[in-house]
Amino acid sequence: MNTHKKTTNKSMFKKNLILSILVVLIAIGPLIFAKEAKFEGSDDQAEDAITQVDKNYKPWFSPIWEPPSGEIESLLFALQAAIGAGIIGYYFGYAKGKKKTHESEK
Repeated sequence: MNTHKKTTNKSMFKKNLILSILVVLIAIGPLIFAKEAKFEGSDDQAEDAITQVDKNYKPWFSPIWEPPSGEIESLLFALQAAIGAGIIGYYFGYAKGKKKTHESEK
């Protein structure tokens, strides 16, 4: 039984390594192949598109607070995504543990 566990751990390591390399390639790909692209948010792009169609466009409301730079805005967006992913991951882990505990009690 020990050899099966070692084989499973090796295959799991290979799978995780391949997935990690793919994630890095996906993250770096746009930076390499789209060097001249402007990486801006969809909100800014939408406002630019609307302004091109209607020069007199005025937004309905303005933000309460605007980050001092695009980098800080990106940081806050990434932080929000990380917190959301953590909450979702916690829920799935909790649900799986609860199910496992419930099954072991039977």
